[in-house]
Amino acid sequence: MVDSQYYLPNDIGISALDCSEAFRLLSPQEKMYAHYLSRASWYGGLAVLLQTSPESANIFVLLQRIFRKQTPAQLEQVATAAGLSSEEYQAFLVYAAGLYANMGNYKSFGDTKFIPNLPKDKLKALVWASQAFQEQPAEMEALWDSCSCLLYSLENRQKQLGLGDKGITTYFSGNCCLEDAELAQKFLDSKKLSAYNTRLFKKEDGGKTCYEVRLASAVQKGQTAVKKIMSEWQRKNVCQSSSYKIFVLFVNVLQAYAANENQRKMLEEYTRSFTLGSIEAHKEGSRYWIKDKGPIVESYIGFIESYRDPFGSRGEFEGFVAVVNKAMSERFAKLVSSAEVLLPELPWPQEFEKDTFLKPDFTSLDVLTFAGSGIPAGINIPNYDDIRQTEGFKNVSLGNVLAVAYATQKEKLTFLEEGDKDLFIKWKGPSFEVQVGLHELLGHGSGKLFVQDDKGKFNFDQSKVINPETGEPVSSWYRGSETWDSKFSTIASSYEECRAECVGLYLCLNKQVLSIFGHEGQDADDVVYINWLSMVRAGLLGLEFYTPDSKSWRQAHMQARFVILRVLLEAGEGLVGLEEVTGEDGKPDARITLDRSKIPTVGKNAIHRFLCKLQVFKSTADVEGGRAVYDNYSTVSDTGAHNFLRLRETVLLRKEARKMFVQANTRISGDSVELVEYEGSAAGLIRSFTERFQDDAEQLESSLLELSKQDGESAP
Repeated sequence: MVDSQYYLPNDIGISALDCSEAFRLLSPQEKMYAHYLSRASWYGGLAVLLQTSPESANIFVLLQRIFRKQTPAQLEQVATAAGLSSEEYQAFLVYAAGLYANMGNYKSFGDTKFIPNLPKDKLKALVWASQAFQEQPAEMEALWDSCSCLLYSLENRQKQLGLGDKGITTYFSGNCCLEDAELAQKFLDSKKLSAYNTRLFKKEDGGKTCYEVRLASAVQKGQTAVKKIMSEWQRKNVCQSSSYKIFVLFVNVLQAYAANENQRKMLEEYTRSFTLGSIEAHKEGSRYWIKDKGPIVESYIGFIESYRDPFGSRGEFEGFVAVVNKAMSERFAKLVSSAEVLLPELPWPQEFEKDTFLKPDFTSLDVLTFAGSGIPAGINIPNYDDIRQTEGFKNVSLGNVLAVAYATQKEKLTFLEEGDKDLFIKWKGPSFEVQVGLHELLGHGSGKLFVQDDKGKFNFDQSKVINPETGEPVSSWYRGSETWDSKFSTIASSYEECRAECVGLYLCLNKQVLSIFGHEGQDADDVVYINWLSMVRAGLLGLEFYTPDSKSWRQAHMQARFVILRVLLEAGEGLVGLEEVTGEDGKPDARITLDRSKIPTVGKNAIHRFLCKLQVFKSTADVEGGRAVYDNYSTVSDTGAHNFLRLRETVLLRKEARKMFVQANTRISGDSVELVEYEGSAAGLIRSFTERFQDDAEQLESSLLELSKQDGESAP
């Protein structure tokens, strides 16, 4: 029997992301702009297959070739004739949908591998019976042979993403370990190069170790952004072949439909960035993006989030296109206006806050396109610290994602007392909206980094600023090209998510904040209670994303929420209760309780102390101190007041699979753009992907296979 965490259940939730009304209200020019942005995002997003696992691109092509010839409905008859039961065929459809939704065969949220929930011989029989195989038997058999073993393999290292013997990664060649990652980071820092759009390959050449830094760009040879300064190491610009060139072409075409000069200049810089592999050009484009205030069609594209790089420095490609929801955006605008009043409420000294709060755009958006491995509920970008600290950032809350992602059925609501369930269902959505707003704007948007630049200039007075944790003058800071990600590396993402979540918990107690979101009186109290209860429950649910064998966490946000659970349990005084019980089905269960009367006192004080520590370690670049505290709270053991290892088994027993989203496509019809929608099912998700790339499918698939082959040839 395969552990259930390694396959997707047949009844997994699959919902269509509704953006029809938002799209309908766009002008013809805005629709064209949204269309070409979407096309660029989808083509660029194919890079994620190569960023996930060695086999992901080949599995993708295998599925595309099958479904381009036969729709899921047409293939069902073939499956029945090949000996598959209806449950086995549904399991195949769910696997295919999962591969598309995660852009690879590892879950985007949790980094666990998933395999088809049907026997390998049954899947092979279906592939052999398909029309695609009948028409091209040699090619299809070769494709199956290239990926079928890894498609089903659950060897220990292949169960999750990770570096070295801890898991699989394609950001590094398989022979790289943590020491190689650290060495490469030091080299890149010394050359003032970002790792965001790179991968690292290690080779032995005549007994000498050589490293190759691969850079994502549309040009493969000739003068590039980094050619001159990479002479000490091998440098290879990875041409993402047809998909990447078409992606850059779409970015170029977009300039004709830009609404203003900031958008045009942004797109020019993006084109330069993706053509030459220049992060500096992407940063310049991001500066224009920040200046583009309140656009009707919002977007961002590039190598953005570093969650899935085991070292925490390399960005996964993503591109999103969304339309502003004006009513909800008004609330977020009020929150932005109140930010300068709310920031001093945070628990660190004034010197640890940015000198000036740069008021960002904060909008609620309905997603049209989100290409990448997963879709978040909110975003705070860009991630470049030097821009965020001095020039600003933008926040977005993804309204139509929130609407379907957090809808909960009472019978599936685990680990809560019966008396809390109705209240939880009623206020989960509104409370999460408040949490996302605070998390993105005042969580990720707050706090100063102490820096000494290359010329020796400090951005703080080191003779006067006192570390509140030690009572002594600040004795450490960021130097030169060091960044938050490069310094805190493996814990940076989760640590920062934890800091932002704590800000949300802390400031949601503020009556002014609750009023901005339309909550007063008892309703406001209920929103606070459910927000805190959600966080405590999420901390317990987070145990699903911990791997005992490697003692590692696979998901930054869930690790952060477990840490917060530990902090609140440690606060004592009956604030949080967590006990193991036996469920009505006779199987192990757990119950969480939260004393709502103690949230404003015991709870607030605990978060106050912990949040101050997090910010001080971050501001002062104190990696050693920050890691010691964070690793301590992240520890999952079977000793102490709570047996978290045993609770993890209970969580796995009662877990609910994360929902998948079906996204619409756009297509040009004459002089206008049409929105093509699909049903919220595995078949609908599959059809959306096969139709997404139908114009040049064979060329794209050939390119993906060639790039995957090149990676395989480079592997030791």
